[in-house]
Formats: sequence, C-alpha cells, structure tokens
Amino acid sequence: MTDSIKSPRKNAVKSKAKPATTALAGTAASLYGIDPYVLTDGEEYMSEGQLDHFKRILTAWRAELMQEVDRTMSHMQDESSTMADVNDRATQEEEFAIELRTRDRERKLIRKIEKSIKNIEDEDYGYCETCGIEIGLRRLEARPTATQCIDCKTLAEIKEKQNNG
Repeated sequence: MTDSIKSPRKNAVKSKAKPATTALAGTAASLYGIDPYVLTDGEEYMSEGQLDHFKRILTAWRAELMQEVDRTMSHMQDESSTMADVNDRATQEEEFAIELRTRDRERKLIRKIEKSIKNIEDEDYGYCETCGIEIGLRRLEARPTATQCIDCKTLAEIKEKQNNG
C-alpha cells in the first residue's frame, strides 16, 4: 500500500467513539471468549485498548483456524488408507475434495486476519481503505477483518453485482 493511500487514515481526525448501547452478543468477540469492547467516556476511536481488544480477537480466531487445518491434515493422513471398494474410495475422495476447498477458504481468511493484525501494529486498523473514515466498532466487532466502512462496502458490492450481471 502506498503512503498516499495510507495518509488519509493516519492523518484522519480521531473522533470520540460513540458509546455502546448494547452488548454485541454473537459477535466474533463473544465467540472466542472475549467480551465485547466496553467504551469509557471520552475514549478516542482506535485507542490502545481497542487495538489490543481486536488483536486478541484476531489472534484467537487465527489460532482456531490453524487448529482446524492441522486436524484436517491429520484426518486425511489417517483416512487415506487404500480402500478395496471403488465406491468407498470415490466417496472418500469427494469428502477430501470438500475438506480441501473448505481449508483453502480458511487459508484465505487466515491471510486476511494476518493483514488485519499487521494493520493494528501499523496503527492503520479501523479505517476504511477506500475513503479513510472510521469503520466503526460495531462493524469491527461483527467482522474484525473488515477493511471498508459499510457505505464503501455496499457500493463495491453494487458495482460487483452490476459488472458480473
């Protein structure tokens, strides 16, 4: 990413984060045993506490995905014995293909998580990569790897839908 793209986020005026009105049950945070972030009065957006909170969520999520990858590899090695029945072998190969597609999606997600962790370390996390405004705590609690504000993401999805017919 070039400095000209980074500068709107790094130089963006930090605003006071809006107070949380409700707990965000069912978010990524609560799924990994991390309580949703509770704002303090006057706390700035993407304070150290917030950055640490999201880094813990992302790290826990990445660790869980890595365990799944390890389990799959172990399972596939254990189950890869030669089967005499052609139908059983075909079924097993199809199951393996589905597993591998799932793991491929998870590997892509792990890369997104690692990019988000790097953005936290670079103090570039939480700002839209398109327009530079705040993504928002509620959106980040729901999707910690979000790189666009809801408006830019909606616009990108509309454009993609139009281009893909």
